Amino acid sequence: MNKEFEFLNIINKTLDDNSYLGNDCAYLDEYKLAISCDILIEDVHFKRRYMRASEIAKKAILSNISDILASGAKLKYLTIALSGQLDNDFIKEFYKSANELSKIYDFKIVSGDLTKSDKIVVAINVFGDYKNRNISKRNNAKEGYITAVIGEFGSSTQGLFDLEKGLTDNYFINYHKTPKLYPEFSSLISKNAKYPYAMMDSSDGLVDCLSQISSKSGVKIEVKYDKIPKKTQNKDFVLYGGEDYSLVVCLDERDFIKFPFLIKIGECNKGYGVYIDNKKTDYKGYEHFE
Repeated sequence: MNKEFEFLNIINKTLDDNSYLGNDCAYLDEYKLAISCDILIEDVHFKRRYMRASEIAKKAILSNISDILASGAKLKYLTIALSGQLDNDFIKEFYKSANELSKIYDFKIVSGDLTKSDKIVVAINVFGDYKNRNISKRNNAKEGYITAVIGEFGSSTQGLFDLEKGLTDNYFINYHKTPKLYPEFSSLISKNAKYPYAMMDSSDGLVDCLSQISSKSGVKIEVKYDKIPKKTQNKDFVLYGGEDYSLVVCLDERDFIKFPFLIKIGECNKGYGVYIDNKKTDYKGYEHFE
């Protein structure tokens, strides 16, 4: 079993109330508030020799924002806890980048913390408002639903691969350092989808998204590989590579036709598991604890 899933199972069994767990965001219905938190750690999620402070800030913040967008909520607030061998220049550059993103994505930085550690650690909490929105849940996919995507797959992993080969600047490297998000499309779906839907970002890979939706919803998801939008030719990167933050959504066909920006890659059928070109695909998402 994936070690993260093993830990999550322990957490679920340990807590008296685990009803808020199971999606990338916790949904507080009494406040119509979606909350998510994430951590990025030096030499696990990024390497200093490849990335400046401004680029670390972008990657950390955008990857967290992506969870709110995948829920369908409207991003509102963000907190930043930052640890490491910090100096004035790093703090200034990091927060200058954070400030620029706050203007682009319309959120406020409202709190945080600073401390010292051997490696840089960025912990972020994001808060979104889902009043008058139809939010996503992983168990919402149903037999007969369309499986569709926004964005591309495998490009971020290709960028990291190119960096490790010694390349310094190309399309994939820039894509890896600065993820592309889709706030306007997320908003259109949550405001206009009439029926329940399941949407995730591909932070841990396309097959990871499909596997989690399949497992939670109890459906078989069948995908045509040639329909997946991609620029890299590496099939493993496309299917299993993480940190693209593209959106993967399973929704009713009556809603699908409302959104011409969605690219259909497959459908949900009776059964269980993920099938690529009629071949069952074993789960192989990002392993956080290797």
